[in-house]
Amino acid sequence: MTDERGREVGREERRADATETIGAPEGPRPAKATGAMDVLRALGRPRVLITLLIGLGSGLPFMLVGNTLGTWLAEEGTELAAIGFISWVGLAYSFKFLWAPLIDRTDVPILGRLGRRRGWLLLSQLMVGGSLIAMALIGPAGGLTALGIAALVTAFSAATQDIVADAWRIESAESDEDQGLLTSAFQLGYRFAILGGNALIFIVAAQIGFALSYGVWGLLMGLAVAATLFAREPVDRRDLSAALGGKSVWTPRGLFDMVVGPFLAFLKTHKTAALLMLAAISLYRLPDFVMGPMTGPFYLDLGLTKEAIGAMRLSAGLAGTLVGITAGGLSAIRFGFGPTLLIGAFVGPMSNLGYTILAIVGLSTPGFASVLFVENFSEGFAGAALVAYMGSLTSIGYTATQYALLSSFYALLGKFLKGFSGVAVEALQVGRTEMEGFALFFAGTAAVGIPALILCWMLQYKTKKQARAVEGTG
Repeated sequence: MTDERGREVGREERRADATETIGAPEGPRPAKATGAMDVLRALGRPRVLITLLIGLGSGLPFMLVGNTLGTWLAEEGTELAAIGFISWVGLAYSFKFLWAPLIDRTDVPILGRLGRRRGWLLLSQLMVGGSLIAMALIGPAGGLTALGIAALVTAFSAATQDIVADAWRIESAESDEDQGLLTSAFQLGYRFAILGGNALIFIVAAQIGFALSYGVWGLLMGLAVAATLFAREPVDRRDLSAALGGKSVWTPRGLFDMVVGPFLAFLKTHKTAALLMLAAISLYRLPDFVMGPMTGPFYLDLGLTKEAIGAMRLSAGLAGTLVGITAGGLSAIRFGFGPTLLIGAFVGPMSNLGYTILAIVGLSTPGFASVLFVENFSEGFAGAALVAYMGSLTSIGYTATQYALLSSFYALLGKFLKGFSGVAVEALQVGRTEMEGFALFFAGTAAVGIPALILCWMLQYKTKKQARAVEGTG
């Protein structure tokens, strides 16, 4: 009874924290940042291990409908413009807020017996695994249209999985410190999956081909399925309904609240700061998104083999990820999430400039390793802090929808613009060498990170200014 009471009290405290505004005098009280080593030490706790595996499932399909798919297509001789356009299947991630309200308010048929979060999570994981296997069976030889449809189904299912996984993680936390631990566990699993999807798969594909590799990755979704089956439902559906006033979904008022309510609640809570935050988030990783589809073709034009790409990503890339997550956690503890996000906005475009230098000076093992280390360091540094920060801003009952809104803004513009990346590179290569075109392209993608840096500074300045105003009145 004591443990259960403690869990309920912790949840209530976290829910109260989640309703604070971004622009409030002291800002939201974010979850305590936790490093990768803290997660590894806590893996003996079943809930932490389950969270890591659910994060693994969320990250597993991401690269397989993005950069890795572009490399597979480039190897098969697909034009750069077509590779850029097919990357638009990833826009499903950016529009997930459109169906997130349905997931927040309804149970999935049959599987809903597991609970609202676990039922939707299991369904989406099964769909991701099945559609990845379909991509393996079709392949580029089956036609870009058929492969694109299978990739779109994968992206849609993966986006749905993200909606529910984020809601499950946020609602499962019993305190701010627990939120930090679960967030870091989720991010560590997610980052390991990303490395598997854009590093290990290259080594495997060198032996058995990309098609069979995609099939293997589809089967690996079974790890996430098993984690979901052993997970606990974080919040009873009756509590979710009570948090929303007990309104029925299938009435005009209920439908309006289901679709519009989460966004109105977010804007009402955070006021003008909400617009500033959404703008900053939408531009935060724009340099990475825009250059993403062209990294694979660039590697191949440099003369890299699949084994070399995979090995370097698993060494320098993995090291950069672990160091970045650790440094980001320490920075957040010491300076807070606002300054950490500001640093991340500055560090992020450095990897793009690294690719520019690599295109100019040519391939070298130290140069390639340095670029991958910086790229993964910046993503690990900013990623965990950003996820915890956004998670602290959601309201109970609207968790899935509001977090989907934030994470959709995070990727919407970048995923749209990256569809033109192939066209841009081909245009820049006219009258120049292939490497000169790539160098100009990567330099341009670094420059688009400047607005995000300015917006993050403005958000930090606004928070400090309001804090000083409250101290003066106190």
